[in-house]
Amino acid sequence: MSVPAARPPARVLVVGSLNVDVIAGVRNLPRPGETVVAIGSQVCPGGKGANQAVAARGTGVQVLLAGAVGDDDHGRAYRRRLDALGIDTRFLMVDPHRATGQAVVVVAHEGEADNLIVVLPGANHGLSSILVTEALEALAPGDVVLFQLEIGPGLVEAAILAAAERDLQIVLNLSPYADLSPQSLAAVDVVVVNEIEALQLADLASAAPQSLVVTLGAAGASWDGVHRVGPQLPEHLVVDTTGAGDAFCGVLAAMLAQGFDREEALDAALVAGADAVRHTGAQPGGALDPGSR
Repeated sequence: MSVPAARPPARVLVVGSLNVDVIAGVRNLPRPGETVVAIGSQVCPGGKGANQAVAARGTGVQVLLAGAVGDDDHGRAYRRRLDALGIDTRFLMVDPHRATGQAVVVVAHEGEADNLIVVLPGANHGLSSILVTEALEALAPGDVVLFQLEIGPGLVEAAILAAAERDLQIVLNLSPYADLSPQSLAAVDVVVVNEIEALQLADLASAAPQSLVVTLGAAGASWDGVHRVGPQLPEHLVVDTTGAGDAFCGVLAAMLAQGFDREEALDAALVAGADAVRHTGAQPGGALDPGSR
């Protein structure tokens, strides 16, 4: 009797951004025209792509990251960090003409730990479509590819269609929101949005996704109308909500790659999102040290 060949371990390819987050803690977010003085600051690893890759890797799956950094100390430090976490960085390109992306994150430490984020794309907007194609070719049918939109909608749209041709599972975090073509949205297996992005997507009557996950903050998440509630944290444990959505998306993709059903994947993603608000910065592990070698 012939024995069927074993399927390779589950893999997730994240195609997305890497940023260095400059986090300033304030008592309350500034109002328009107001200047406030920070009560502390930290430089941490961020960027939706890398955040989601780190979260997915935390579940034990094999993770590849296709992205771009600058030829600078921050870019080199970021690669060292990802390598140490066991993330495959062979598709992480170095852009000699642009600096590593940055984000300025202002976090309020009173009230509901709200935040403001401004992204400077830098090298993220120089990501090569050829490199993304090579990364997709490294996957096998059934593997998961996870996208967001900090690297530019045009590149993502083309990569989605290429991924669909390879029979990959496609997860799209439609953030920051952009109007994608109906053709590319129809090729996505699961679209993940927050409540604001869900309303923006609803305005595109001709672009309904195959399957839609809406994250609802502390109220949980809904997948095609099926609502699940995650862990409920007391307010004093909520430190920074910056990376909660990315942790959710990364773990959701990893669970799907491992063959878990919708409820199991959603529950694990909600736990990851709740855990992410307990620490400063979008990723666990503290500050990014560009001076280390």
